[in-house]
Amino acid sequence: MRHLCVAILLAAVNVPLWGQTVSDTPPPADRPTAGSAQGDVALTIYQNGQSLIQDQRQLRLPAGRSRQEFPDVSAQIRPETVVLSGPGIGIVEQNFDYDLLTPGALIQKAVGETVTLLRTNPATGAQTRERAKVLAANGGVVIEVDGHIEVLRDDGLPVRVIFDQVPPGLRARPTLSVTLESASGGMVPTNLSYLTPGIGWSADYVALFDQAAGTIDVEGWVTLTNNSGTSYRNAELLLVAGDPAGGAQPQYRRGRIYPPQPSSGGIVRAGTETGTRERLGDYILYPLERRTDVLDAQQKQVSFLDVQGSPARASYDFHVSGFDTQDPASASSVLKFSTSAQSGLGDQLPEGTVRVYMKDASGSPQFIGESEIDATPMGSDLSIVTGDAFDVNVRTVVEARDQRGDNHWRTTMRYELTNASARAITVELTQDGLYGEARVIEESLESDRVSADSVRWQVPVPANGSTTVSATFDTRY
Repeated sequence: MRHLCVAILLAAVNVPLWGQTVSDTPPPADRPTAGSAQGDVALTIYQNGQSLIQDQRQLRLPAGRSRQEFPDVSAQIRPETVVLSGPGIGIVEQNFDYDLLTPGALIQKAVGETVTLLRTNPATGAQTRERAKVLAANGGVVIEVDGHIEVLRDDGLPVRVIFDQVPPGLRARPTLSVTLESASGGMVPTNLSYLTPGIGWSADYVALFDQAAGTIDVEGWVTLTNNSGTSYRNAELLLVAGDPAGGAQPQYRRGRIYPPQPSSGGIVRAGTETGTRERLGDYILYPLERRTDVLDAQQKQVSFLDVQGSPARASYDFHVSGFDTQDPASASSVLKFSTSAQSGLGDQLPEGTVRVYMKDASGSPQFIGESEIDATPMGSDLSIVTGDAFDVNVRTVVEARDQRGDNHWRTTMRYELTNASARAITVELTQDGLYGEARVIEESLESDRVSADSVRWQVPVPANGSTTVSATFDTRY
């Protein structure tokens, strides 16, 4: 049945395909809802793939109890989250009809019923009609014709199935039906709100780095994705940077890897500046200035950040995870900049992906790498790893290791840094793994203790040259 070509002809249909909400007032000219029963729609979209839909519709209600239908709700609506409010009305019962009108659903619903088969002779073009009873539709369609049992085969012969009417329960569009109790009749403004998965947004950043000027231009883009099964036209959009609990399947959050992996880049120092954007509790809000269509199965990009000439610098990072001799390995190429108001981007950044470009000798921007960042407060220092440095390598050597007692060791390390480029550089060299009672007792270059288990050196390496750093560690586990 998967490949069976069945053309559906709806003949003598005496029932509507879907219920209809009645309104005496046409939608405003600047809020077109052509082909949709939706009213004035507002979407609050979260980054975890769920959204709050608020749909204001006008209903003509009789006094007392009545059944009203709301077509064009999300095909993935969470019915338990539905709230319908309006003056003088109360909900008695609600149902979500998600059995949509499709060729497969028509055949399934027609089991036990009689349909008309329209066959076409491929040689002559002559058409014949015959009545058939649908017996089963399990992996194929089994029918009874004139007392004989047949199977509608996928043999390429043109066969159409004509249904006398739409089987009960099938809907052309996702429909919410609600039984209401209304205090009085007439036109009533209502607000339908519900949560739905399938709609989400992410942030993407395009960064153009000017190494000679020491600046960076950053554009921020919101990418909206709608896979809810329903389109929302001329909608008001509010984006929420954050991940409300309970709204989606559990996810592994970015930057929550233990033990920490410094080479992944991201926030080096979290900021403490208060941004200007509106807040909702602990979430940051990004309202879009203009209404827009959010169509089903569509991605849409909208700009939300444009900063020119913010200070930035290139750097190199190398992390040593333990006390071992290792062959030369490339240092990481890193782009460092700030989100502070005084000397940075001056904004809070939603979690997303930063893609970095540089101009080549001809002046054309070329892609040099990308990295993901967590939600970043204003005033933070960021370190974006763009890839491995071709010309900068580090070799680690264990020069001596002596055991001084149970779980007490003294280890001397040598770090050989080489630079094959034609300019002098600085490498941030970090020794991790100083667990327990570990301390540096000798070193050829002064280090900084950056965490309980890490020390860092700022190592200058000359153009087309090398630098060696040595250190002795006393460790007790």
